[in-house]
Amino acid sequence: MVQTINPFGKKIIKVTGELAGRELSLEVGRVGFRSSASVLARYGDTVVLGTAMVSNARVQGLDYFPLSIDYEEKFYAAGKISGSRFIKREGRPSDEAVLISRLIDRPIRPLWPKGYRNEVQGVVSVLSMDPNFRPDMVAMTAMSAALMLTGAPFEGPVAGLRIGLVDGKLTAFASPEQLEEGPLDLVVAGTVEGIMMVEAGAREVTEAQVIEALEFAHKAIQPALKLQQELVEKVGIAAQEYELLKPDEDIISRVETWLSGKMGANLRAPHPERGDIVRKLRDQMFEHFEAEIGDDFAGQQADYDEAFTMALHQDLRGAILNENIRPDGRKLTDIRPLSSEVGFLPRAHGSSLFTRGVTQAMNIVTLAPLSYVQMVDTMERQGERRYLHHYNAPGYTIGEVRRLGSPGRREIGHGYLAERALLPMLPDEADFPYTIRSVTEIMSQNGSTSMAATCASTLALMDAGVPLKAPVSGIAMGLVTDGKKSVILSDIADAEDFAGDMDFKVAGSAKGITALQMDMKVHGLPVETLGKALEQGKTGRAEILEHMLATLPEARQEMSSYAPRVETIMINPDKIREVIGKGGETIQKITGETGADIDIKDDGLIMIASPDKKSIDAARQWIESITAEPEVGKIYQNVPVVNVMDFGAFVQIMPGKDGLVHVSEMSEQRVEKPSDVVKEGDKVTVKLVSIDDRGRLQLSMRAAVRELKDRETKGKINDK
Repeated sequence: MVQTINPFGKKIIKVTGELAGRELSLEVGRVGFRSSASVLARYGDTVVLGTAMVSNARVQGLDYFPLSIDYEEKFYAAGKISGSRFIKREGRPSDEAVLISRLIDRPIRPLWPKGYRNEVQGVVSVLSMDPNFRPDMVAMTAMSAALMLTGAPFEGPVAGLRIGLVDGKLTAFASPEQLEEGPLDLVVAGTVEGIMMVEAGAREVTEAQVIEALEFAHKAIQPALKLQQELVEKVGIAAQEYELLKPDEDIISRVETWLSGKMGANLRAPHPERGDIVRKLRDQMFEHFEAEIGDDFAGQQADYDEAFTMALHQDLRGAILNENIRPDGRKLTDIRPLSSEVGFLPRAHGSSLFTRGVTQAMNIVTLAPLSYVQMVDTMERQGERRYLHHYNAPGYTIGEVRRLGSPGRREIGHGYLAERALLPMLPDEADFPYTIRSVTEIMSQNGSTSMAATCASTLALMDAGVPLKAPVSGIAMGLVTDGKKSVILSDIADAEDFAGDMDFKVAGSAKGITALQMDMKVHGLPVETLGKALEQGKTGRAEILEHMLATLPEARQEMSSYAPRVETIMINPDKIREVIGKGGETIQKITGETGADIDIKDDGLIMIASPDKKSIDAARQWIESITAEPEVGKIYQNVPVVNVMDFGAFVQIMPGKDGLVHVSEMSEQRVEKPSDVVKEGDKVTVKLVSIDDRGRLQLSMRAAVRELKDRETKGKINDK
């Protein structure tokens, strides 16, 4: 609908349609007047601004497409102020925001022509958030629509949906609680023709369930794609003029001629031998053309290098499509050689080294009390993370000199995928009350390090004695297609990833899938092809899992002697205040004197942690003395007299619990005055006789002495 006029005198244009049972609207012209394009997307109470900037000129000297997409969380969108005591404005993006930025980027990036070098920036800002569903898929639609309106050669539109299984039914825009509690949290993004990107966390769902969800999602995103196309038609877009950076056709021809007969079977060898052969061949080509061209070759070397890479990729793809031969000589379903070991770091709580081909991942697990959980405070979430997986991959892992720094988007994304794969298999907090940090240090890279991280994590967790519900393995599947024929590859290496058309990572247990991540380099694939990849991946995962279990069949029964021990006590929640004490005085005294770490939950669960069993026992005894309830019939020995009256004495049988020993209950003989028998500070033995309806404790010294004598007599008789 045409609405009001903006400051430039242009009409504000808005289109609306229905998506998954709610109205979705896309609006142009209300905000962002100086951007290349800005789109306001509204869905329920969620409002997202997608802004795109496209430079008019090609950036010189780049050998990659300079596209950046950022997802901005705004606390005000959720009606929140950051819970941090010191930082109240948004700063560095949270890991969750980085992951969503990647989620939006991945289906968009392949839809630009090769050789496009104009700088493109996309910024998605969540301005208002309906808490009933996550806003990331609305953000993806807003970003795609903005890019469509720039006139740049973006071959969209793209849209995505987050799908859950709610009461056994596939549901789009399920609530965060439904996604967390349900067996599936699946993101699917695609174009009209096919699926571009898949990401999922699951609780051992089957391949058939995933295929059904993919079909459901691709059909469900069509209204969002149609609405974007309608918006483009109403706005009327002038196509941008641009120039693609491509090698000179003459150079391509000359390189292909020189390479004739030198590739094919000559290059088939496992890594790193193949890399050495390719490197020598490239150097020989440079020497040949430098001798032929002379000094002018230096200015053209980059074009010759790119032409060589193109020919290398064409040779690899042709061998796979036409001969079913992979660059390292493997069959299509072959897994690279596997080896693994556990427990090789003596002071670590758990450790493993997992090697697949030249890809190698070391994983180290550290256990700590639950008081070490990470606090999460983002636009969408506020809570705790008990399980953390961190992934590091320095430059030396790919044979490069690279400055060390904080983890980038790739490291955060790979770490999250491995974390997501294991998360459903962790024991419940009540059964294993630990914070768990798993760190993967990549030692060498040659394809699918995130799946190596998953396998290494599983082994290290088991080595640490974490009782996983089931072990998890992972594999990366690839694809080469010419539009007519498609060949699926198991356990792809770098060369097949770079030259191929798909990177499909699948992780799971023997029972089912726990995590998925798929990215396309072509313009979408049918669900049928993805289904074949899932089934082939299932066989590969089983082979890898069999190897892992041969190394360590089950979680160790005993934890490392260096790991903290955690024991639990369940108390009445009303007693928590007494354990903590005024201003935390009591709990600080307990931890200070025993050396144990103590964590208290709202339901009354107390966790006591220490590497020293004596510390745990001392803290437990202290807490039990505070929280114990008086028991009628129990004898309390060596407890203090706190007050002496004319009619009896008050005795403290436990902290905060005093009872009266009436003068008639002090001795078998008649007592005239209580002070004749006891005085304040004396230690006596008493029996709790009764608790009246007002909670008053009636104690007896006489009954305690009598019962102890009876026990002694019975003991002597039994000895005889």
